[in-house]
Amino acid sequence: MSNEGREVILSIKHVDVTFETGHKKKLVAVKDANFDVYKGETFALVGESGSGKTTLGRAIMRINPCSAGEILFEGKRISGKISREEDRNVVRNIQMIFQDPAASLNERATIDYCVSEGLYNFHLYKDEADRVAKVDKALEDVGLLPEHKSRYPHEFSGGQRQRVGIARAMIMNPKFIVADEPISALDVSIRAQVLNLMNKLKNERDLTYLFIAHDLSVVRFIADRIAVIHHGEIVEIAESETLFEYPIHPYTISLLSTVPMPDPLVEKNRKHIVYDPSKLDQSGEPREMRELRPGHFVHCTSQEFAQYEEKISQMEREQAERES
Repeated sequence: MSNEGREVILSIKHVDVTFETGHKKKLVAVKDANFDVYKGETFALVGESGSGKTTLGRAIMRINPCSAGEILFEGKRISGKISREEDRNVVRNIQMIFQDPAASLNERATIDYCVSEGLYNFHLYKDEADRVAKVDKALEDVGLLPEHKSRYPHEFSGGQRQRVGIARAMIMNPKFIVADEPISALDVSIRAQVLNLMNKLKNERDLTYLFIAHDLSVVRFIADRIAVIHHGEIVEIAESETLFEYPIHPYTISLLSTVPMPDPLVEKNRKHIVYDPSKLDQSGEPREMRELRPGHFVHCTSQEFAQYEEKISQMEREQAERES
């Protein structure tokens, strides 16, 4: 899935993640995941609860081991057994923003310590004055004040705590950030502020994001490309606008049908589409990722691919007629 002239920062190659469930049974949480993330982009991973998106994010962070396949960061394998030095390099350059800002911060530690933890672990400061200056700058970058350092996480609102979580990740000057549903625990009014903040920091620092979410309307706002995941399998990958204009996999269409519409009349009259896997090709041919259009991939059999090609051609003709 190469894109000419773009630098690949992260590669997921045929990755499986399985968990033992007892009695020699295994749960396959992620199955044969394949995609590249390009430097400087926001790549979104979207799916319903239990689809495997967080599991895959945690595999990138080396929290969940891969049972098959490999993960490459800047061309080097970071999955499986690696040296202690390489492991520290992963921690240093790949940071995570967690879903629940309350649970991801140490309630007994001051904000100063929470934000400084990475600096302490990697000794990324010359002296105490330099450390304090870095913490102050990190807090100011996310819209908080230096005097907040002496407070504790429970003294902040959800949105402020998430800003602390972002500051804690950014202070390490990472190259890649896994943002695991970073706004789902926040009030709607605060979500846009946090998304704008993340976009601002991305542009200022040339960051790359893997943005994990279940809300497609949020993803459209922030993502350059989107991968849709269902029951551990990635079923469609496309640029954001392409996915919204020409969704092709039935599961993607089902997800899009649940995105709320601002017009109450449209919302009242439209039908939610329920995904029914039994309507897919049942011939037994193994499914694989196939390229429908440049950069637009779908997980399908050859028979389904022919149907999808015909369907997308028809959608393009209808679009051309509307514009003429």
